[in-house]
Amino acid sequence: MKIIYFANSRIPTEKAHGLQIIKMCEAFAIGDNQVGLILPNRVNREYKRQDIFDYYQVKKIFSVVKIFSPDPIFLLRFTSGAYIKLQSLFFSLSIFMYLSFKKDKKSYIFYTRDEHLLPVIQLFSKKVVWEAHNFPKNNRFYLKYWQRCQKIVTITEELKKILVKNGLPSAKILVAADGVDLEEFAAVTDSAEKLKIKLGLPLDKKIIMYTGHLYDWKGADILAKAADRLSHNALIVFIGGMTKDIQKFKEKYQASQNLLFLGFQSHEMIPHYLKTADVLVLPNSAKTDISNLYTSPLKLFEYLAAGRPMVASDLPSLREVLNQNNSILVEPDDAEALAAGINFALQNVEFSVKISKQSLIDAQKYTWRQRAKNIVDFIDDAGE
Repeated sequence: MKIIYFANSRIPTEKAHGLQIIKMCEAFAIGDNQVGLILPNRVNREYKRQDIFDYYQVKKIFSVVKIFSPDPIFLLRFTSGAYIKLQSLFFSLSIFMYLSFKKDKKSYIFYTRDEHLLPVIQLFSKKVVWEAHNFPKNNRFYLKYWQRCQKIVTITEELKKILVKNGLPSAKILVAADGVDLEEFAAVTDSAEKLKIKLGLPLDKKIIMYTGHLYDWKGADILAKAADRLSHNALIVFIGGMTKDIQKFKEKYQASQNLLFLGFQSHEMIPHYLKTADVLVLPNSAKTDISNLYTSPLKLFEYLAAGRPMVASDLPSLREVLNQNNSILVEPDDAEALAAGINFALQNVEFSVKISKQSLIDAQKYTWRQRAKNIVDFIDDAGE
């Protein structure tokens, strides 16, 4: 199968969607498919000279083409909304020009997770697959383009349900949760104690770890509020977050002595950090649909692969993967409940070992390669 993946993303990026896109391109290509990734030539000064394959530590078995697309970044000084709309328009026009001159385009599957690209790529092919990560607010506009897709992939069952409710046939939609690279975790064989020494983490503390951005819907604020309710020797370690967000957190919770912010860490170091944790925390909020119903966080699968006890919000989106056998589920948006779950994991070692072992077993079902195979088989289903 020949696949062109269109992504309106700045890659490399510190955000999880960049990793997801690159890992899927690699996984598609490992399956003996011809894969090309089309990106806008947006520049991030920090990663300007960083090779994409080196940055994400993936095999150079697919092509990456960055096409010229004006980037009106100056608009961010005034409004992000106008910037997003104009930048998306520019990239759509660039894709139009790119496809207008591309030969044998009809032999390719066009794949994207950006719904705003559907109107332009569907001008050139009927073999279009949309990977849904959210249910857009302007869904009435996109409905006709979703109907024209050959297939649709959603990252949660709840997202599929709402698409079906809006008139899309169930048989046209595959649910495929996100994934993880198990080899990255298997390569880290040092004990938690050795890893703590290497990473400069205290040996006399119980490490409670969270990875990712500090956005409200991800629940990082609730975890910070739970700090004062934890055992005296517990240290909450935050990996990730934008510099400005970290500064706000430090100012807001300066009275809490058991918070440590390590900022952004390279992806290759994440397994090392996760394997130092006594408890991993996934405190997503129930206040937004993207968190409650639609998300399939990469950290969820990385937590499973790390083989450490996990405490997570009891949400429909997370329940599609988590249960009482592989995690401790607690009431979302409740600092007291979250602290109680963490303390329970720390105090009940035998139970924590049990759910950790099950998490390692469950992680085997969520590899990028298996996800890519499922999607390709679904696209290639007889009659399409």
